[in-house]
Amino acid sequence: MRVILAPDKFKGSLSAPEVARHLATGLASANADLQIELMPVADGGEGTVDAVIAAGFTRVSATVQGPTGEPVSADFAVRGKVAVIEMAAASGLAQLPDGRLSPLGAGTYGTGQLVAAALDHGCTDIVLGLGGSATTDGGSGMLAALGATFKDAAGRHLAPGGGALCQVTNIDLTGLDPRMGGVTFTLASDVDNPLLGPDGAAAIFSPQKGATDAHVEHLERALERYFRIMANALGTAAVDAIDAPGAGAAGGTGYAALAVLSAKRRPGIEVVLELTGLAEHLSGADVVITGEGSLDEQSLFGKAPMGVASAARTAGVNVVAVCGRTTLDEAALGGAGFTRTFALTDLEPDVSRCMIHAGQLLERIGATIGMELAAALKEETTLV
Repeated sequence: MRVILAPDKFKGSLSAPEVARHLATGLASANADLQIELMPVADGGEGTVDAVIAAGFTRVSATVQGPTGEPVSADFAVRGKVAVIEMAAASGLAQLPDGRLSPLGAGTYGTGQLVAAALDHGCTDIVLGLGGSATTDGGSGMLAALGATFKDAAGRHLAPGGGALCQVTNIDLTGLDPRMGGVTFTLASDVDNPLLGPDGAAAIFSPQKGATDAHVEHLERALERYFRIMANALGTAAVDAIDAPGAGAAGGTGYAALAVLSAKRRPGIEVVLELTGLAEHLSGADVVITGEGSLDEQSLFGKAPMGVASAARTAGVNVVAVCGRTTLDEAALGGAGFTRTFALTDLEPDVSRCMIHAGQLLERIGATIGMELAAALKEETTLV
């Protein structure tokens, strides 16, 4: 019996590859005859680089500028001419020193440095995974790292961060790295928010990055000014991008990518499934096991387990979900395409203990699934 393990990360506990390894250990302990394939996935945010590396990409490390200017080590993935970059690796919340939030000062310069590093590797197809950012600078830092300049009325270069964009009077894009003219950029993101307004980058996402109400107002004004000056510099492309789905992603980095880099936005899980080749691997499989830390209402809207379930349904393969916890009822889980669902909280009701002991609990669930698969094979039935 052939089993494919395609989980997303259990946020705060284990990466997707770690989840897959623990499940595989449990499965193998109960059923040595299983053919187990590990294909961890992600939805375009954190964990995307790990997922594609597990599928054959090469990990590349670079020292870049963190969200508040400190040097950080960030990884991206390369295969041939394709590079996969996680914005969170350079400009994410996890890269803030001691976790100190900086809603006005955090910037995306390091993300631009990762793009430049991918160009140095000869990549001409770059995937930007947006998610987990600490920034609301409209992607201005990323563009600065690639050669754009942002100046105030006195001709001084702006300080990093979204707050400083209130002072921008000149944006010069003529110095952008000429290599980008031959590069295709893809935004892997499920966020469809515009840049500005009540559903925009500042209003919706900056509070998650430490912004107070006053900060939100400041950042909204800054992004409005940024847009006006960008429109002067770029013309219709800047205007067209402002309300494009995804412009508000990652503190407005989506806007910079759409307007300046001519990026195309695609659902993150769709991009990851394509890069990992999961659909092709599903052919001939008996069961695919997917999941994430919290399987809830938000999961139903484009998260990784739904993408895996959809691909499995197309291939006619049974899907089992494993999660830390779920708030969905049986009808919702069945409607999502899961034939069975196992939650760590079924074994350990204390969520904090679940997170600490997630690996052990996943192995126990893996063993349970392995025994049920053995019984199903013996009785020539399916795991339903």
